[in-house]
Amino acid sequence: MTSSEILDVSIRSLYVAGTATLLASSWSLVLAFLLASKPRLRPIASILESLVGIPTVLVGLLLYMLLSREGPLGVLELLYTPQAIILGEAILVTPLITSVAYRVIKGSIETYGELALTLGASRLQVIATVLLESIHGVVASIIMGFSRAIGELGVALLVGGGIKGYTRTLTTAIALEVSRGRFEEAIYMGLVLVVIVASISVVARILWLREQY
Repeated sequence: MTSSEILDVSIRSLYVAGTATLLASSWSLVLAFLLASKPRLRPIASILESLVGIPTVLVGLLLYMLLSREGPLGVLELLYTPQAIILGEAILVTPLITSVAYRVIKGSIETYGELALTLGASRLQVIATVLLESIHGVVASIIMGFSRAIGELGVALLVGGGIKGYTRTLTTAIALEVSRGRFEEAIYMGLVLVVIVASISVVARILWLREQY
């Protein structure tokens, strides 16, 4: 692959994984707060935690069956599009983001929320305090979700198809190069993938340290 092609799949990978992570976060964080603040719902958290390690190929297969022409959502014509990958990756990382955020928010409620209540804080003040104290853990859960989304293969391959210039991401490009016996190109793109994930983690760490000081 040429440098321009590697840049193309890298940008697409960032866009797809980033959009999927933001989409998943929009409902995962709300769900995490509800689970942490309402004890009767906490058994659901155990179910979500058990789904954290669900195989990506299984999610991809189920979504493929839904989006295929004969499937119930075939009329949407999303199969083999970036939107299908985004949807699949969002579903995939939802249990991870929710579970990690739930643990963080639950701890903040037990530590700071109850203290705020005893000091006479209103419900809104308690929620604000809990969210403020949970922010670093919540950001960490989002970063973990992004790392899994950008590094997954099953969903991107099954519902994206690895179409050149359209749905091909770093992971599907790596799989393609390996199938062609081009291991040097595959290793190079693998390094690009590692650098992207590591860079985002470093930036998040720097921002966290700046907030501390």
